Amino acid sequence: MASMALPPLEEGRVYRTRDFEPWSANPPRYARQLVAKGLLVQVAHGLFACPKRSKFGMVPPGEDALMRAFLEDSPFVFTGPERWNALGLGATAVFATPLVYNTKRSGFFEFGPRRFELRRVAFPSPAPREWFVVDLFENADRAGTSRAELAGALTRALARGAFDRERLSAMAQRYGTKPTRDLVYAALRASTA
Repeated sequence: MASMALPPLEEGRVYRTRDFEPWSANPPRYARQLVAKGLLVQVAHGLFACPKRSKFGMVPPGEDALMRAFLEDSPFVFTGPERWNALGLGATAVFATPLVYNTKRSGFFEFGPRRFELRRVAFPSPAPREWFVVDLFENADRAGTSRAELAGALTRALARGAFDRERLSAMAQRYGTKPTRDLVYAALRASTA
């Protein structure tokens, strides 16, 4: 293979094929050449990662780096069990596929051995904890809990001052369905009684 000009590759970054246009008239072929040299790893059609190296071998790119490249820097937020369970409202859900809300794509997508569920859903950026409360109510069945249990736990959490009341009300109003809004508003009222 002839000597080729190498782009400044950043470890841990995920590149789209078109990112190599400044270095080649044929970016797909150029990306394949970088893979052949061991400088990149293909993670999906048109997506290539510049792996970080550790004493244990190559470290795969982070979830944020994958989503930034795949969604072309459009807004996204990771949600799901890890965020819901951290709210302290009794949810103990676990699922292997990260849930990503975004403004471009819906469906299941695989990047190497990792699988993600993407949904086109409205969300604030950045997403405050109170928005994750509303999201948990919207996904109670997936979180392994009932809306009634969540409402009771939310009332107790609000009484302890665990969430910003005004922000929670605003998030429920903007992002919650009517059943979710009703339960959140009831918890807000009950926590001051």
